[in-house]
Amino acid sequence: MKALLIVFLFTLSAMWGIDSLAFQDQATPVFSAGEGEYACFRIPAVIKTTNGNLLAFAEGRKNGCSDTGDIDLVMKRSTDDGRTWSQLQVIWEDGTNTCGNPAPVVEKSSGDIILLSTWNLGSDREPQIIEQQSTDTRRVFLLRSDDDGHTWSQPKEITAQVKDPTWTWYATGPGSGIQMVNGPFEGRLVVGCDHIEAGTKKYYSHAVYSDDGGHHWNLGGSSPQDQVNECEVAELADGRLIMNMRNYDRNQKSRQVMFSDDGGITWTGQKHDEALVEPICQASLLRHEDELVFSNPASPDKRERMTLKVSGDDGRTWDRQLILHEGPAAYSDLVSLAPGRIGCLFEAGEESPYERIVFLPVEMDRFR
Repeated sequence: MKALLIVFLFTLSAMWGIDSLAFQDQATPVFSAGEGEYACFRIPAVIKTTNGNLLAFAEGRKNGCSDTGDIDLVMKRSTDDGRTWSQLQVIWEDGTNTCGNPAPVVEKSSGDIILLSTWNLGSDREPQIIEQQSTDTRRVFLLRSDDDGHTWSQPKEITAQVKDPTWTWYATGPGSGIQMVNGPFEGRLVVGCDHIEAGTKKYYSHAVYSDDGGHHWNLGGSSPQDQVNECEVAELADGRLIMNMRNYDRNQKSRQVMFSDDGGITWTGQKHDEALVEPICQASLLRHEDELVFSNPASPDKRERMTLKVSGDDGRTWDRQLILHEGPAAYSDLVSLAPGRIGCLFEAGEESPYERIVFLPVEMDRFR
């Protein structure tokens, strides 16, 4: 009977294109709780530079895993596609304040790396900011590197460019942005963000964009409906954008998506994607060659089971998947490594999703 059950499960997995790589032993730890002066690392983001190196970003949280308090932006580098990583580099530290939500994007013509981030006083908590009872508010900053991430500019505030003054809470990304490659908006940088409108307590997703290589930024359009926030953007084959958003509607425990045909200035067609189950958590979306790849903890109620899904028809269907980690897992970010090869940087652990941030390269032919 046991043998028959094994055969049945194997057959079922093959039918649905499901695979589990048991990646706990194959993933490379990048940031581990307790490393250096940081009790916890959260909020991963990863990009590949024009020189072929990987830069992994995270929040280094000094006093625990809380979203509030003394939080720095940190980075590590890999020169071998994620097999080994450098020592920790602090990108932005501001005393006991919060410097977080890394949202990097590569400007390919110059090779410059633009890192959007969000700041608030370490003593201000999210509910206070939302209720406008905080000492300060959430502010948006830009850091720039023109030497492959070895050095970074001083943080430059761009709040006035990208935040409506009636908004309270605000967050960049988290996760990497994109540079558009098709149509009239070729070269445009686009990053997904989110906000809360004053007096409403309602979360919305929105885009910000730059047409001058990331030197100046503009506020794009917002989601027509609320109950969404953390988001990532990908470009479709026809030049439209798709935004994939964290969903708070517990009547439908799946991601929400929407579309833009003007480079992120306006968004329409907001809907649930029932194939992308989620427990209320951040996720990542990547266009790799002619396919979309999606990563998240694919569970309706718990942050566990980090999974990759692939669509060959611009997100209309998701017919293949790989389970990277069955245990606790949370935020993630995807990156293209080479033709037929991607990487996933994600939070994972045995008892908690926040024990470490790991990197895992994946061959696309594992999905077939």
